Amino acid sequence: MNPQAKLIFIISLILGTTIAITSNHWVTAWAGLEINTLAILPLISKSHHPRAVEAATKYFLVQAAASALVLFSSVTNALWTGQWDITQLTQPISCLILTSAIAMKLGLAPFHFWFPEVLQGSPLITGLLLSTIMKLPPIALLYMTSFSLNPTLLTIMAILSVALGGWMGLNQTQTRKILAFSSIAHLGWMAIIIIYNPKLTLLNFYLYTMMTAAVFLTMNSTNVLKLSTLMTTWTKSPPLNMMLLLTLLSLAGLPPLTGFLPKWMIVQELTKQSMAPTAAILSILSLLGLFFYLRLAYCATITLPPHTTNHMKQWRTNKPINTSIAILMVASTMMLPISPMIITTI
Repeated sequence: MNPQAKLIFIISLILGTTIAITSNHWVTAWAGLEINTLAILPLISKSHHPRAVEAATKYFLVQAAASALVLFSSVTNALWTGQWDITQLTQPISCLILTSAIAMKLGLAPFHFWFPEVLQGSPLITGLLLSTIMKLPPIALLYMTSFSLNPTLLTIMAILSVALGGWMGLNQTQTRKILAFSSIAHLGWMAIIIIYNPKLTLLNFYLYTMMTAAVFLTMNSTNVLKLSTLMTTWTKSPPLNMMLLLTLLSLAGLPPLTGFLPKWMIVQELTKQSMAPTAAILSILSLLGLFFYLRLAYCATITLPPHTTNHMKQWRTNKPINTSIAILMVASTMMLPISPMIITTI
């Protein structure tokens, strides 16, 4: 892709995200979401591979439908209340439609089927954008309307997302699909707490973004697209693969790593809200995700494949590790000791 064109798309992506998360009017928020969608489509399909074009088409159709629902929800609310302010969403039907539209944009179950397919057809860096930056505007809208959302619907979608994200990731061999189901499961944890403590949802999203960025950038630097390739990358950079092991375990939420912090705080908040059974169900379902994270970590650092592969085993090189990957990996694994300071900000 032409560097100038890529720069325009990246600037449009930043502009659309900024407009969506800073607007108070529904129409400007919708415009920001549309700019985001149009800016990411060329980045998905830039390889011109049929799979990439298919992914871009699926992404466009789903996002266009979700944006239409957001606009329909805001118009319905304006007809009933005369308000276009995002924080004045009070009409019950509008709240229900908006919750469904945001769930579709994020990829929450049962609207999650498009996300693994789109991520599988995208390059790794574009997949990182889809998993992190592209989810910021919908989560910002959820944050601004959290007081008027339907708690029952969100709880059902959150439990479904954690269950399906873990269950459907078990038999995958493509790393991008595994990370897509991981994203769906993490979104379930964010959705369950948005009504009771919206700031905790944002904290969960920031930590998830940091850990996912570390994993995606590592896989991009070692050119890993499937498990059979991941099994042979330990020879390229053993220290990098060792840190990838810790980052994957952090994504799984194991103590004493950073990923344990949001799960710990969400379970604590749900217990305070007399939702201990829900917290227990989520904790048990997260064991499904732990299984495929452990399998990724096992493939990355511990074994060679038991069969012969066509992938050349490259011996370690003197190429230095990207500084951003090193910083992200350290933050993704060692932030739990400063959790008291983080808790005081919430």
